[in-house]
Amino acid sequence: MSKALSYLGLAMRAGKIVTGDEAVLKAVRSSEAKLVVLAGDASDNTQKKFRDKCGTYDIPLVIAFHRDELGASIGKDQRVVLAITDKGFAEMISKQLGDTVGGGFID
Repeated sequence: MSKALSYLGLAMRAGKIVTGDEAVLKAVRSSEAKLVVLAGDASDNTQKKFRDKCGTYDIPLVIAFHRDELGASIGKDQRVVLAITDKGFAEMISKQLGDTVGGGFID
């Protein structure tokens, strides 16, 4: 799992990550998002909202880590949801996370 978190940090430094509820929803709607990472400790409503939205726009969604780990990996405070906007980074991260793409949870 630490490799996936490292890749998130690289993507952030490359400017290929969008954070925050509204910014991620906008990236999903515009198909700019290539992968959405949602914290496992997000509220049920937030999980449903992003599952539905990513399903509608056919954007891969992974539920992984906790908000502290997501935030720390990108050098920010706690983050509940991130969108990766680069196809290469999205593929590297989803490869590391394996079977959880599609909504499984990794702790």
